[in-house]
Amino acid sequence: MPNIENFLTSKEEAEIVEAIRIAECDTSGEIRVHIEQKCDIDVYEHALEVFHILKMDNTLQRNGVLIYVAVDNKSFVIFGDQGINNIVGADFWNSTRDKISAQFKAGNFKEGLIDGIKEAGKVLSQYFPWHHHDKDELDNTISKG
Repeated sequence: MPNIENFLTSKEEAEIVEAIRIAECDTSGEIRVHIEQKCDIDVYEHALEVFHILKMDNTLQRNGVLIYVAVDNKSFVIFGDQGINNIVGADFWNSTRDKISAQFKAGNFKEGLIDGIKEAGKVLSQYFPWHHHDKDELDNTISKG
């Protein structure tokens, strides 16, 4: 796997941010991407920590979604807040995971993230549709650790 500086180009990052913006047009859900070089503890537990550090648990409907990537670990986690998990079934994130995983296995990291963002937006819109009073509660930029 590439190092974090080479994982995505600036152009690819801009395309991912645009995919988040578009996905959030149909849902009140909030999607973020966080990338780290490596994770020295349990990846899921660390993704939960990052979720809280990014204040993703402060959305009105508790419907934030974090796509966390640990480059060296060749791992990613999709973490949804309790507002989502209280409504959806246990398999809710499988379609998003499968889309990301298929592209990552082929070395298509940008495409994997964009496919995952689109899928997450699509499924979130079913449970958390966008309403005219909704506002973008979280930054759409890619965070790095």
